Amino acid sequence: MIVIRLIRESFIFALQQLVVNKTRTTLTLLGITIGIFCIISIYTVFDSMESNIRKGIESLGDNVLFVQKWPWAMGGDYPWWKYLNRPEPTMDDLKAIDRRSLLAEASSLFVGTSRTIKYHNNSIENTNILAVSQDYSRTMPFDLSEGRYFTPTESKSGRPVAVIGSEIAENLFQGIDPIGRRMKIFGRKVEVIGVMTKEGEDFFGNTSDDQVIIPINFARNVLSIRKMSTTILVRARPNISNEQLIDELTGILRSEHKLKPAEENDFAINETDIINKGFDQLFGVIAVVGFIISVFSLLVGGFGIANIMFVSVRERINIIGIQKSLGAKRYFILLQFLFEAMFLAMIGGLIGIIFVFILSLAGESLFDMELTLTLQNIMIGVIVSSLIGLLSGIIPSYMASRLDPVEAIRSNA
Repeated sequence: MIVIRLIRESFIFALQQLVVNKTRTTLTLLGITIGIFCIISIYTVFDSMESNIRKGIESLGDNVLFVQKWPWAMGGDYPWWKYLNRPEPTMDDLKAIDRRSLLAEASSLFVGTSRTIKYHNNSIENTNILAVSQDYSRTMPFDLSEGRYFTPTESKSGRPVAVIGSEIAENLFQGIDPIGRRMKIFGRKVEVIGVMTKEGEDFFGNTSDDQVIIPINFARNVLSIRKMSTTILVRARPNISNEQLIDELTGILRSEHKLKPAEENDFAINETDIINKGFDQLFGVIAVVGFIISVFSLLVGGFGIANIMFVSVRERINIIGIQKSLGAKRYFILLQFLFEAMFLAMIGGLIGIIFVFILSLAGESLFDMELTLTLQNIMIGVIVSSLIGLLSGIIPSYMASRLDPVEAIRSNA
């Protein structure tokens, strides 16, 4: 019961500080408010950015490998000259993987380019054209809002058919059902057989909404595929790790390319984990910088809380003397002022958290970025502000608990 009494009285005294000394207390709490606002807003922005980036990376597939000419790298020196003369992945490589791999669920090859597409008097310039092999829909699954995907016969024969993104359907056909319509790509008529479900952009600005997907055997008739950058996608079977699949693909491709045991690979097998690790390092550095900035802000707020508590002790020195003369123990006086310091700091911290919440709402509406104030970050704000109040109030509280009751009553402070 005595603890509840202490907490209640300390909370009342903290509110009195705000009511009686509005300007002084407000200016002092501003420090802790800014400090908590800084640390929570930094964590909120970083967590939201990291979440959006992770979603963008996950959309590529964490069990999908990318066989390419160039290896991925995040920072550091990049010896591009070692990879310059490597061959691009070919359909022969894809066929070898399909024929020999036991650990792959599906594999496909794609090449990207951009062209103007037309339908009657409507046209869209610099449209993303993706020429793909049959199993692209299995390695990079997507949903269709209308129509269907290519049949094996259409892919093999190179039929002039296409699956288009939702933006292409809206802007090129403008309200007309695109299924069965023929648009022009590379100056040739191509029949639209499917429309992908609208998905929006990820954090990197990638989207399938502005894509046109065509069979690669059709693209071979109008493009020099051998001179373009190609990628083979390989999705692992369930319960097969990327490491196992990488080992198998390495053996298949080295055999297909007839590389000697001492020769280096003339291909790269990339995975999204490379990007994840790169961003882990980046966010680690940013988090440290943000933490240092926040610590300085919190120190200013902590000194402000300590100043309020020193003043509070001087103003209530007579009350302390009376309490001690009536039998109040030192720990009672100590805890009373400690709780008061913690409540003051928590009030400043909660104001800072409210500002962060407002920032998150403004960020979503103004910058079209999803900012989420998580329960974890709210708890960090409450705990950190409480600790700042506790540390700031230790010396003033200790001084108050050590006062001599007689001297305190006689004081004119």
